[in-house]
Amino acid sequence: MTAQTDTPGSVTAVYQVTGMSCGHCEGSVSSEISELAGVTSVRAVAATGVVTVVSEAPLDEDAVRAAVDEAGFELAGRA
Repeated sequence: MTAQTDTPGSVTAVYQVTGMSCGHCEGSVSSEISELAGVTSVRAVAATGVVTVVSEAPLDEDAVRAAVDEAGFELAGRA
């Protein structure tokens, strides 16, 4: 899936993250990704492993991967 532009100046990307199993996991992933420059919103869902990120511009996937790794999980790629 490619990034979708929601409104002028915002880009939504959906990622698949493995290993999340609870609300604490969601919070850890969301917290790390939200620290990336330009991120305006993060929604992680442990039940599906789906993480939706809204940002001001397309994000570097390596930066997202590093943030997910820092939270203790693995980025499987785009959902």
